[in-house]
Amino acid sequence: VNISILIVAVVIFLLVIHHNFLSLSDFLRRELSDPSPLGLQPIDFIPAAPQRLADEWNDKEIPVVIAASDERLGGAIAAMNSIYQNTRANVVFHIVTLNDTVDHLRMWLRIPPLKNMRYRILDFDPRVLEGKVQVDPQKADTFKPLTFARFYLPSFVPHAEKVIYVDDDVIVQDDIIELYNTPLKPGHAAAFSDDCDSTSSKVAVRGAGNQYNYIGFLDYKKETIRKLAMKANTCSFNPGVFVANLTEWKLQNITKQLEKWMTLNVVEELYSKTLAGSITTPPLLIVFYKQHSSIDPMWNVRHLGSSAGKRYSPQFVEAAKLLHWNGHFKPWGRTASYAEVWEKWYVPDPAGKFNLIRRHSEAYEAK
Repeated sequence: VNISILIVAVVIFLLVIHHNFLSLSDFLRRELSDPSPLGLQPIDFIPAAPQRLADEWNDKEIPVVIAASDERLGGAIAAMNSIYQNTRANVVFHIVTLNDTVDHLRMWLRIPPLKNMRYRILDFDPRVLEGKVQVDPQKADTFKPLTFARFYLPSFVPHAEKVIYVDDDVIVQDDIIELYNTPLKPGHAAAFSDDCDSTSSKVAVRGAGNQYNYIGFLDYKKETIRKLAMKANTCSFNPGVFVANLTEWKLQNITKQLEKWMTLNVVEELYSKTLAGSITTPPLLIVFYKQHSSIDPMWNVRHLGSSAGKRYSPQFVEAAKLLHWNGHFKPWGRTASYAEVWEKWYVPDPAGKFNLIRRHSEAYEAK
């Protein structure tokens, strides 16, 4: 009896193994013939997010703030087009401009290459700068109020936790979601590209004193500056491209801090006489002294506009994630370096106004 029971148990065991083997073979056959990208994956394979989560990520808005003045509107258009064409993220542009530019901007944004972009047009009121910027009456035409739009980011994107700011003289060659994901240290309201980084320190800007350090922007002869105990040789940073944590920005009241130093400068003239950059940089340097994170230098390859010569190799320019023509030579002029890269993303002005400005600029630079 025991032998019979044992024989029956062995038979049942073999039948179970045979059945499982057939099931496993069928499973493997189906998997190997499955055209989906999953198939048989290594054990460390991380599957794609479920579609629901993927849709949620795609719907997450990536706010990008850019200022658009009428005389440089083509620059803003090219910058936005390069960002839009190179990203899979849900980018929403917050375009800060003046009232007299709105109709021109709307007309431009309606043409086919741009009409699917998501954007908001925001009016900047220059009166907010009264008493904070000293304007020479003889040079009133050179005053550009929109350069201060970056000081008021929470007003333009009030519900965002994080935002990217870019100047209008940039071209983006990679997915801007990477810049957006720049990690910011706890307590830091912004991340900038330091002027001592490897991509910019090799480039000299003529007539600007020490353009990489704080002393190039601030007057250390003034007692107010000396009392801050900021080292004069501290590396400066470029505010033309940065990522801001708006939650921290509002918590620290960064806008009010910037306005404070703007107002003090009107009274005490705190900026360096050999100013190495725009008048928007000094207050930012003071407020963010040793209190900012860093972005990848390849996300702000700059000084392309500091001269007409080519300072970078074609291979380096091609590898750059963001190109920045800061300086006098803008990419919409023929004498700018690598203007052909900018031209690739430029969409002609349907009103013809900017095309005319370009011709005048090129004629002036050719003299």
